[in-house]
Amino acid sequence: MFKFCAIFLLFFSFCTSYSQNIIKGVVKDEDQHPIISASVILKDNTGKILTYSYVDESGKYELKTDKQGVFELIASSMGYEQKSIVLTFENKNEIKAIGFILNPKVTELKEIIIESKKPITIKNDTIIFNADSFKQGNEQVVEDLLKKIPGLNIDENGTIKVGNQEVEKIMIDGDDMFEKGYKILTKNMPSNPIDKVELYQHYSNNKHLKGIENSNKVALNLTLKEDAKRVWFGNMQVGYGIVSENRYELKSNLMNFGKKNKYYFLTNLNNIGYDAIGDINHLIRPYRFDEVGSIGDDQSVNSLLGFGFDTPNLKQKRTNLNNAEMLSLNSIFTLSDKVKLKTLGFLNTDEIDFFRNSLETFSVGTTSFTNTEDFKGRKNQLIGFGKIDLSYDIAKTKTLEYTGKFNKTNEKNKSDLLFNNDLLNERLNANNQLFDQKVVYTNKFKDNKVFLLSSRYINEKTPQNYSVNQFIFNDLFTENANNTKQSSENKMKFVGIEAHLLDKKKNGDLLELKIGNQLRIDELNTRFELLQNENNLTFPNGYQNQLIYTTNDLYLSAKYRTKLKNFMLLTQADAHQLFNQLENFNVKSNQNPFFVIPKIGLDWKINDKNKIFTSYSYNTTNAGVLDVYTGFVQTGFNSFSKGLEEFNQLNSSSAILNYTYGSWGDKFFLSTFILYSKNNDFFSTNSIIAQNFSQSEKIIIKDREFLSISSSIDRYFKPIKSNLKIILGATKTNFKNIVNNSNLREVKNLNANYGFELRSGFRGFFNYHIGSKWNYNQVETTIKNNFTNNMTFLDLSFMFSDKFNIQLQSERYYFGNLDNQNNKYYFLDIESRYVVKENKLTFILSGNNLFNTETFSNYSISDINISQTEYRLMPRYVLLKMEYRF
Repeated sequence: MFKFCAIFLLFFSFCTSYSQNIIKGVVKDEDQHPIISASVILKDNTGKILTYSYVDESGKYELKTDKQGVFELIASSMGYEQKSIVLTFENKNEIKAIGFILNPKVTELKEIIIESKKPITIKNDTIIFNADSFKQGNEQVVEDLLKKIPGLNIDENGTIKVGNQEVEKIMIDGDDMFEKGYKILTKNMPSNPIDKVELYQHYSNNKHLKGIENSNKVALNLTLKEDAKRVWFGNMQVGYGIVSENRYELKSNLMNFGKKNKYYFLTNLNNIGYDAIGDINHLIRPYRFDEVGSIGDDQSVNSLLGFGFDTPNLKQKRTNLNNAEMLSLNSIFTLSDKVKLKTLGFLNTDEIDFFRNSLETFSVGTTSFTNTEDFKGRKNQLIGFGKIDLSYDIAKTKTLEYTGKFNKTNEKNKSDLLFNNDLLNERLNANNQLFDQKVVYTNKFKDNKVFLLSSRYINEKTPQNYSVNQFIFNDLFTENANNTKQSSENKMKFVGIEAHLLDKKKNGDLLELKIGNQLRIDELNTRFELLQNENNLTFPNGYQNQLIYTTNDLYLSAKYRTKLKNFMLLTQADAHQLFNQLENFNVKSNQNPFFVIPKIGLDWKINDKNKIFTSYSYNTTNAGVLDVYTGFVQTGFNSFSKGLEEFNQLNSSSAILNYTYGSWGDKFFLSTFILYSKNNDFFSTNSIIAQNFSQSEKIIIKDREFLSISSSIDRYFKPIKSNLKIILGATKTNFKNIVNNSNLREVKNLNANYGFELRSGFRGFFNYHIGSKWNYNQVETTIKNNFTNNMTFLDLSFMFSDKFNIQLQSERYYFGNLDNQNNKYYFLDIESRYVVKENKLTFILSGNNLFNTETFSNYSISDINISQTEYRLMPRYVLLKMEYRF
């Protein structure tokens, strides 16, 4: 606790020592009326402008300066003669009240003109943020800048949301390169070329749908400064550990954003835990829910086997023991007025180490035991991804779009696991190959009518081979084996075609009709074998799969939005005719279910500040291949699972309520989101849990409920130029399962989280970001377990001059159910930057985990066990870096 108190004392000492002189007053005309267009400028004795301000609606102004000496104060306005006064500040914390009365201008004089750049400008559905108004001088990449923009929420992984809505994409001067994989851009592109950040509300991914579809999507567009357009520019940063062993970082960006062609090339190599790409699946498989022309976005293959490569809920740079190399080449070519080509190439290699020790106590009915694990693992991963987007404007109202993607991922995983004093050597080789093609034709045949025809073909394979050198399943098998192997190959083919018509009526009503057909074929082949050394002993019955699962979905959807004054009423019905076929070891069965999914929604715009959105739907979900496979598959070193062995459609209903108060530019903004869902029937498990193994098979249980409530409050305090964010949330769920042949057990989960953040926006040398978050977890079966964790952080920024600044980041973690000796953890990072030549050469000294917290323990509870796990973290290191911009 002493360490964190010391940081707080440092924070408050700077706050109290940071003093300013204040000048305030009123600017009026001869008739004592306020001049609301006036500006007031403060200059030093050399004529340099130190600060300026515009008067408010009452003619009042206020200026602050931390300097002392002789100054000139100038008031001016178009149509009036400017006036000036000389003043002196001899001490700190002085307050001077100076008013101006300006006379009408009778002769044309040269005036001091300040180009007005408002921090926030609203134009219809576009909110424009002037980047310089939010920069504090310590931003390095785009993500750093976006964290300073009010209303944008950026989580630890780099996901960007506006309220509860994630942004669709981040464009550069109107062109998009990465879609949902925008983290590659925000985590790597320098922030200094950014002139404005534009937020598009009611955004449409298809330009022909703008103003026709009712869209709640949001997107960001980064506009560049003029000197960053149509020229090659970039940066290179290299760093190496000076008091730590073999720590390094190298990253480089090369860019040219012209009117016709755009190029963005980047590379990043590091072993300091920095994730330069974010979730790669967002780049390879962007998913757009209920998007026009997004057929097949929800189609992918899931793997069955996996190592326990989990990490604690800390900043990724603390847990990511990596050795990563990344290269990305991205271009946009305007081949003609009608044709645009986008290419994306991505190559990433990584070697990640994992270390953990765990103690798990199981207690179910009369069965109780404790397992210990000492896990040391390594993941070697190679990802190669390529993408082509081709857009052809056949006519002004007709466009043909083609997207082609190819992905190849190879993984080699290994671990040494000491399980209850038995040493197990695990090996898992996993691959993924994806071939994805999509064509979309759009025809806006009338001003308010659009027809789209979409088609897609996907071919994906995920072979896996797993082996372990020990045999711990004596309670399951009688063979005299000493090792096991599990192989799995899941192949998926998808073909879909969809026609979509949107018809917007003159009164604002919108009719949407959609008809389509989607065919998916899954082949799942798994083989589990027992071996004596390299000799096969048997392929156990009940542990093999040779399955082909085919689903053909013929569907028709009708949706109508009716506008009634301040209300928008949505009615929708989706009819599905399924043709399911299951072939298991050459035995075929068929099912042809028909069902309708209804939905109703209401948007109510009470006024410009108060808005309510609500909806209700009754859903039917068809079982997937991983729900119906019949043989057990080894999913971990001591776990097996299998599906239900038959067709199923599960029914559920859900209701949503979203309330917002305020709008952009307001000092106060509130958003509340409530989701309630009830599963009439759902997949649960019937499990056998023993000390050396667990087996789970899916079963269908009636009635499960889920309730989620989340609220965020943003409040800007102008006197302290700080923004307060309060976060409140809770989820409550109940479900039922069977463990060790027990009766149905009801399991209740409650999770609550609450916290706050306060971030300053001073223009001076000092800024802060402080916050605290609490998380409460409770699991109840026949007994009740609960705990509360807390994370508190304090970030300080000191801009001593244009050339030198220091950034400090500190964190404190508290775990309620760990021993008092081990339930608090402290982290401190410091980075100092010295600019040798502006926009050319900078030296950086970066220290991470300066308290050298080498291990981290956390506590978790479930309906069957309580576990305490210790993880190894990235050790302390200090890097000396050099950045060169060109």
